[in-house]
Amino acid sequence: PGVSQGRLQGVLDEDTAAEGLHTFGYSAPGTEIVYLHLSLPGRELSDISILSGYIHLQKLELSSNKINDLSCVSHMPYLVELNASKNELTRYFNFKPPKSLREVDFSHNQIPKMQDLSAYHSLTKLLLDFNEIEEIRGLEKCHSLTQLGLSHNRLTAIKGLENLPIRILNLSFNQIEKVKGLKSLKSLQKVDLSCNKINCLQGLEEHELLEVLNLEDNQVAELSELKWIEDLPLLRVLNLLKNPLQDQRGYWLSAIFMLLQVTELDLKKVSVEEKVAAVNKEDPPPEVVAAEDHRTHVLYNFQQPQRVL
Repeated sequence: PGVSQGRLQGVLDEDTAAEGLHTFGYSAPGTEIVYLHLSLPGRELSDISILSGYIHLQKLELSSNKINDLSCVSHMPYLVELNASKNELTRYFNFKPPKSLREVDFSHNQIPKMQDLSAYHSLTKLLLDFNEIEEIRGLEKCHSLTQLGLSHNRLTAIKGLENLPIRILNLSFNQIEKVKGLKSLKSLQKVDLSCNKINCLQGLEEHELLEVLNLEDNQVAELSELKWIEDLPLLRVLNLLKNPLQDQRGYWLSAIFMLLQVTELDLKKVSVEEKVAAVNKEDPPPEVVAAEDHRTHVLYNFQQPQRVL
């Protein structure tokens, strides 16, 4: 009762659209006062074609619906942010590109493959987590892209990201075996490669700005693999939980010694005392060596037979 037949069928009508309008402001040309944002999450919508007339929108939130067609966005030339997560999309960007579109969320859909995004020069954030993508492609001309999410897909390799200014990269929960394809991404600050099949860390070296690296639940088995990341000057947070190398004797202090710049290892804070203990164990300074020799000498003397005069 009280619900229009259009809404029952998942068709967006003007009354429902009006409920989601908010944020007054000047239109892009500066000649009118208009609504700039439209938010309609969780409305069971499948047909939003009426939004073709909402040309002044700058932010559009449509998550948790049943939408499979976003062609109406072609009529929103000033759109800056689009959230179409948790819908039924099998294609994305099937609309005329708004010139200033910067942030897009297509996570939790049914998208099987990526397509050419050469026309989206302003795109800074692209989320495609929880889809069915098998290959990274179509991003070559996205020269403003700083955040990319492709977790929970079907990727087996890292490629198609050459020379992009990406700072935050999430490739967790895929089937990736090698850390290749990241060499030219010199702006990386945070990388999530957890829950893959990685056994070698070659490809992570020379990332001077990398601060956070998540490698939980992979197949890294040798401590020697840490040599590829030991010279990263800004690396502060490293997660190697659920990797075979954790079973090696002396793993904790050896890893700390190789990565003295790290302040958090395996979700635990690394104390100054642990760093000192790691250095004293792996590469003790002369005074520590001398102290240890003296201790050994004293203990040896105590163990010899004593004669009372």
